[in-house]
Amino acid sequence: MSRGYIARDPRTGKPIRRQRLDRDVDIRGLLPDAGLWQRIPAHEILPLASGEAESLELSRSDGGGFARRSDGIKALHRTLGSQIDSAHKVLLDALDDDSIDIRIAALEILPVFALKKHDDLLHFLSDRLLEDEERVREAARECLLIVAPVFPSGCENILRRELRDTRVDHRANAFETLRRTADSWPEAGCLHLDELIREEDVDLRRRGSKILRTIAASAGATGWDLIGWSLEDEDAQVRRNASNTLITLTKTEPVIATIFIEAAITDDDAGVKKSVIRALKKLDMQSPRVTKMVVDGARSRDYTLRKACIDQLSIVLSGERLREAAAELLRQETRADLRKRLTSLAKDVEMEGSEEEKNKALAPLDKVVVLLPELEEDLPRSPESDPNDLREDDKRVSGRPHSEDST
Repeated sequence: MSRGYIARDPRTGKPIRRQRLDRDVDIRGLLPDAGLWQRIPAHEILPLASGEAESLELSRSDGGGFARRSDGIKALHRTLGSQIDSAHKVLLDALDDDSIDIRIAALEILPVFALKKHDDLLHFLSDRLLEDEERVREAARECLLIVAPVFPSGCENILRRELRDTRVDHRANAFETLRRTADSWPEAGCLHLDELIREEDVDLRRRGSKILRTIAASAGATGWDLIGWSLEDEDAQVRRNASNTLITLTKTEPVIATIFIEAAITDDDAGVKKSVIRALKKLDMQSPRVTKMVVDGARSRDYTLRKACIDQLSIVLSGERLREAAAELLRQETRADLRKRLTSLAKDVEMEGSEEEKNKALAPLDKVVVLLPELEEDLPRSPESDPNDLREDDKRVSGRPHSEDST
């Protein structure tokens, strides 16, 4: 990034922090498409770009071909360090040139050249976004998409104007630019979102609220305020977009997420409730606050919310508390499927369950190995256990005559 450029908060003038401090700008994403400009010798770039030379024949060892002025302009960032000021002046002239192709070529090289010297370049970009020629405006929109995430405060006024442009292509491009900017510079993104969610134009609020997911995990208290305000918007789509941040918050800021879920759980919009239910299941079910939210939700008039909370009852409650809560809910429940679920929760299976249910609560028996007769014959026998191997005393006793026994 240009050493002379510092992204600043336009309200306070203080530098704003970047989301990824450990990652420098990837210059490859700022370069024009591959072409002849890559093979122009550095000392030939300025004469060609300024128009002093109409064309330049490239040597066959470099691939051959003829480079034109537009190719020289696209190569301006490759000029020698001592020629940067001269290259900067040539680029400014090209941005205001009568030729459409030259203005487009200048816009293509602007993002990467701005890393070396950005003075006045963004003012010319602003002018190109306003001109009548559609091809130039398209190139200028693409340029803004690339350069704004690198120079957020320099593009702030341009982006503010483009976001409110009534032309569909300009507005769509501006919001994508804002999303990318917010991803790298959360504070810069919040500055625009803070203004957008206060606009009367509902399209601006809807588009802005979609970007809340980008800053939900990184913008801190400022981002939480934006989400909270959007969850209270009169437009249902704005609230839906804001509710899509809740799952992200359950992972990064569970306490804040719990507060938002608690407030949004009574929303009448089905889309908001769907997001709230998904986020509710991600919360810590051991929290007393979450337990109360689930129990209260099980009494809701909305079937979807009521069902989701009843399904969570066995997680937040247990034992007698679970049975009492289920029995109380059962007295006012009318839906057959929910009554069946509550009935199973309210029953003490150890006392009232079937024989099979009662047995499930018992400790399992130790395993007993039983040998079948045919398997027992195959086992080796020791002499002591052989019934046919009689001791001598036994043989003598067994051989006595019956007459002696009778006397």
